[in-house]
Amino acid sequence: MSTELNTVAAGEVKRRGVVALEEKLESGPVHVFKRNRAVCVVLSEEGYRELVHEAAGARLAESLADFRDGRIAFSTSQDILDEIS
Repeated sequence: MSTELNTVAAGEVKRRGVVALEEKLESGPVHVFKRNRAVCVVLSEEGYRELVHEAAGARLAESLADFRDGRIAFSTSQDILDEIS
């Protein structure tokens, strides 16, 4: 995997529109630069869905670990109200 950023200047996006991004997206996520500073990253729809899926999997793994290690408490809503009253 290359460590080189896939970049496009904001001015180029302004001039050429989405076509400028679509061309770059063929090589992976696109970092948009304005005044020599990264301002956003554009992902393909597939890349976005993969990222969301991976994040959900990581959250589930953390929750399962909390449950397995006893860091989850079970109580009723009344128990919670009594505790904060």
